[in-house]
Formats: sequence, structure tokens, C-alpha cells
Amino acid sequence: MAEAARPAPVADAAAAERLVAETLTTMRALETLLGRESDHIRVGRLAEGLAEAPQKTALAGAYLQSLQTVKANAVALARFAPDGLAALREAHGRFSEAVAANQAVLATARAVSESLLRNLSTELTRSAEPKGYGSGPAPSPYGRRRSPPLVLSRSL
Repeated sequence: MAEAARPAPVADAAAAERLVAETLTTMRALETLLGRESDHIRVGRLAEGLAEAPQKTALAGAYLQSLQTVKANAVALARFAPDGLAALREAHGRFSEAVAANQAVLATARAVSESLLRNLSTELTRSAEPKGYGSGPAPSPYGRRRSPPLVLSRSL
């Protein structure tokens, strides 16, 4: 198993400012992408909303790596770039709100999808059951009849 690369130590003010700027740039790019994804999914454009998933994954990885570097150099950042550290904290607060909003939109879309599939499955099962005289389905001599398989299209 390969050992994870250690973040480069921050030894001067220029390196501290560069680390802060890179982290803020990555965070803003990811926040923008999450906003676009949420906007698309909110109005039902799922394909467009999920089209940037590879870029989202790459940015999230870069952001997590930047956070590890910031954590590893917290003392140096406080010494060399205290204003940059304050800016990171403020931007991280806004970013956390954007992530929470995105997660709420995705959870809502997932719940709606599951509900639609459940209702569709119920309707397919109901229409496939034999009808007899009376209010319910006719009993089968072979036990409960299974519904036909449900087919999904992932290309929507």
C-alpha cells in the first residue's frame, strides 16, 4: 500500500498566500459547480445536472487535498497569513451552506424518484393481478402471483 504524499510545508509568507489563494480558487470553483448542479436538478434537468460529475469529483479531491495541506500548515498560516486564514474560514462557512443546499436538492430528487418507482411498481403489480368477482383479486391456486420485472432506463 503506497504511503500518502505529505503536504508541502509552508515556510514563508509567499507560500502561505499561494496556499490560501489556491484553496479559495478550488473552493469557489466547486461551489459554482454545485450551484449549477442544484439549479439543473431542481427544475428536472437530471442529465445536465449530473453531466459534470467527473469535474465535481476532481474538484472535490483537490479541495480535500488543499484542506489537508491547510490543516498541516495551520501554525505557519496563522503566522504568515492571518488575513488569508480568516478569509478561508469565512469562505468555508459559505461553502458549507452551498454543500448543504446541494445535498438537500439531491435528497429531494432521490426521494421523488424512489416514490415514482414505488408507485409505478404498485400500479404494474395491480394491473397484472387477475381480477375475479368481488372486490379483490381472485385467489390463485398456485399462491401469490409475482409481478413482471420492472425495467429502468438509466439514459434519462
